[in-house]
Amino acid sequence: GVGAARAGNLTFMVGGVEQEFNAAKELLTCMGSNVVYCGEVGTGQAAKICNNMLLAISMIGTSEAMNLGIRL
Repeated sequence: GVGAARAGNLTFMVGGVEQEFNAAKELLTCMGSNVVYCGEVGTGQAAKICNNMLLAISMIGTSEAMNLGIRL
């Protein structure tokens, strides 16, 4: 969120015209240490969705392992 942006810790996964990405990259690096060009329009959103899904799966696995440990 806002705190991570102020600290410059965000990750940006960007899709679109590469020349426009290069023009915006300097501005994005003010808010994030990782700025990745993913390809054409929509690929940045696809990468973000995949990243969020992987994070959710990891969180579910951790929760299930904790529940199992408590019950055992």
